[in-house]
Amino acid sequence: MFFRNAIGVSLTSSSVAFAHVGGSEASPRLERVSSRPLSPGTLRPLFREQNIFNPQGFIIALKEARNALPCRGRSVSLSLPDSVGRVMMLDMEGRFRTRAEGLDLIRWKLKKRLPFDTADAHLDYQQIKTRENGDMVLLVALVLRPVITQYEELLEAAGMVPARIDFNSFNLCNLFERRLGAREDFALATYYESNLGIMFFADGRPEFVRNKELPGDETVYDRMHKEIRCTFLAYKEHFPERESRNVFCFAPPPMAKDFCGIASDAAGCDPILLETKSALEIRENTSTKPEFLFPFTAAIGAALKAL
Repeated sequence: MFFRNAIGVSLTSSSVAFAHVGGSEASPRLERVSSRPLSPGTLRPLFREQNIFNPQGFIIALKEARNALPCRGRSVSLSLPDSVGRVMMLDMEGRFRTRAEGLDLIRWKLKKRLPFDTADAHLDYQQIKTRENGDMVLLVALVLRPVITQYEELLEAAGMVPARIDFNSFNLCNLFERRLGAREDFALATYYESNLGIMFFADGRPEFVRNKELPGDETVYDRMHKEIRCTFLAYKEHFPERESRNVFCFAPPPMAKDFCGIASDAAGCDPILLETKSALEIRENTSTKPEFLFPFTAAIGAALKAL
């Protein structure tokens, strides 16, 4: 059995968080975590503008948090806030001969749907399934090049190489993959760093995705209730033959009970609450308290991709 070390880093407007994961893909272990705060205004997760407004302060925080981890290596897996990019399900006619052809055809199809030149976007896709008529269903993710380039350049300036870059929602799915994989048809509702994410899976594959940035003020529960209810209704309208009997939830510990209650009202079933500590082994000297581990969850999920 091969044992490896992997580093994941997640970013928010208030901090940088690192997670060191060791062991193997089949038996991962959280070795250590570290974080550093960012001064107000340093980072703003934006879709159409560069996100870092205090590059030097950002680099210093990255270096300090990375140096607090004892393992060596420059390669890191980066997890970005979902509001930095866009994720969507897309139907495409026919099949692609090459991946490059697929990217070109996706850009062409999205040209009329997006308020910017798709040539300016870094785009990736995953084929989810092929319909009986030969059309493909794709999961598409994109981020504007100036945005992703700034992150890459500043991580490199801090002595790191971002070998993998993904959104928080995908890294949360990755962390809980073994738990979720036991159910082929399910919904995953998450509230992480002000982003409400809802993904519906059929036969173990995503078929409906929605992300929404919510304000962290006194209206958050009302907005959350409305968005979750509308999303479940929209899913039912698109797929009337589906029943959301299995619903998983992940939210900040102080909100977890209320969040599950809102999901229960929308889904008509009792959700299963996911906790970071249940997803992998944790080294003895690392706290397993939900309040402590929660901010590192996306970084842990990102690190697992490198094992």
